[in-house]
Order: sequence, then C-alpha cells, then structure tokens
Amino acid sequence: METTSGSSSMDWGALIASLKLETVLSVLLTLVICLVAMRLIRILLQKVLQKTTLEQRIQKYVLGALRAVMWIVTVLIVADQLGIPITSLVALLSVLSLGVSLAVQTMLSNVAGGLVILSAKPFQVGDYIQTDSGEGIVRGITLTHTQLDTRNGLRVVIPNSSLSAGKITNWSTVGRLRVVIPFGVSYDASIAEVKAACMTAIGGVDGILADPAPAVHVERYGESNIDYAIYCWCREADYWSVYYGLTESLQGVFAEAKVEFSYQHLNVHIVDK
Repeated sequence: METTSGSSSMDWGALIASLKLETVLSVLLTLVICLVAMRLIRILLQKVLQKTTLEQRIQKYVLGALRAVMWIVTVLIVADQLGIPITSLVALLSVLSLGVSLAVQTMLSNVAGGLVILSAKPFQVGDYIQTDSGEGIVRGITLTHTQLDTRNGLRVVIPNSSLSAGKITNWSTVGRLRVVIPFGVSYDASIAEVKAACMTAIGGVDGILADPAPAVHVERYGESNIDYAIYCWCREADYWSVYYGLTESLQGVFAEAKVEFSYQHLNVHIVDK
C-alpha cells in the first residue's frame, strides 16, 4: 500500500515537474478559447430559443444543461493538454452518469413529462382539467409535478409522467361548458308541455348563455316514463350554480304546470274470480 501511494505521488509530482512554460501557456490559451466559445454558444442558443414558443422555464433548463455539458468538455480538453489520461476520466463519468440515471429514473421520467407538458401546453395555470389521476384547477406546473386544487378544497400533486402518458380533458379551453340535466316524466304529460315547462325553468336561472341556444330533447321512451334531457351552455365559473339552480327550478315549474316526474312504482291489479 505504501509503495502504491508513493508511486502515485511521484507520478503527480513528475507530471507537475514536466510541465513547461509553453505547455502552461497553451493550456491557458485553450481554456480562454473554451470559455469564449461557451459564452458565444450560450448567447447564440439564447437568441434561437427566444424566437421559439418555448416557455422561459424550458429555455432555462436547456441553457443549464448545455452549460453543464460544455464545462465537462472543457475539463476533458484541458486535462488532455496537461497530459492527464482522459480515458479513465471518461469511463468514470460514464459510470457515474449511469449510476445517477438509475437512481433518479423516476425523477427523470417526471422531468421528461414536464418538458412535454410545458412545450405542448395542454393546459395552463388556472384551467380546470380532468385526468386519470384526478381533476381540479391547475395551481402550479413544475418540471416534475403539477398541482391541482379539487372541488373539496384539497391540493393534489400529480407526477408529470402520469399526466403526459394519460388522457387530459381541459374544461377551460373553449371558455364555456355544457350543462346536461336528465330527468324522467310521466306519459300523462305531452312532450310540448314538458318542453314549455323546461324553457320556463331555463329562463329563471341566471348564467345560461343564449348562444348556443338551450334545448330540450326526448332521450328515450321507457317502460313507465319518457326520459328527457336539458342541454344548455354557461361560462366555466357559472357551471355549478347553473347546474344546481336549474335542477331546483324544475321542481317548482313542473308543479305549476302539473307535469309529474316519474318514479319507481308498482301497479297491482286484483282480479276477482
């Protein structure tokens, strides 16, 4: 062990002693050239990225990754000029990069998903989205996770790898939502009466858009009732007030129009023999 240590020390000492002024100047010149080249490449890449539609965060990550790579290349070039064997350094860097990539494999997949989300922009902060992992209002998008606020007032943090690989429904893209109210009515009421009562109920609820116009349709003829559905549109912020307001309004309007909701019942006929 002592011999190996001494040999190693002598090797480094011999390497330092063998350096000549010309070599030192050449190394310094190479280092300056590399630093200037790094700065020029960085400035050029910044100008290219500014002309793209990539978000500032993605541009920052790209520039940071490029800077790290250029520093590694610079160190290898300088080491080679100093006479240091770079083969072992390259092998060491390869082993280290492999070990790090295996250790942070999940994080890297989330980072990849975050880059996809930030570049494709399927949603933005403030949008209401529905995903395989949950739904809610987007409150934050990082490189690894996306934060959602649910209707129950809970903060849900979803990995970007799950979001980018699954289905995403953005309810805020169009700026309006369709409200569908299904219900069943007895056969005793005519279709015209039911539709007229529904339009009266729609007129009494604030927030329903006139364009597209609300509509009432017959969905199905059941065994003991006719299934209808009201279709109307509203702004995203008014969705739940319109949904519950229209649902509650139907009961009062139907009572005045003497339109009877259907319900599960059983008729029993007794036949005398």
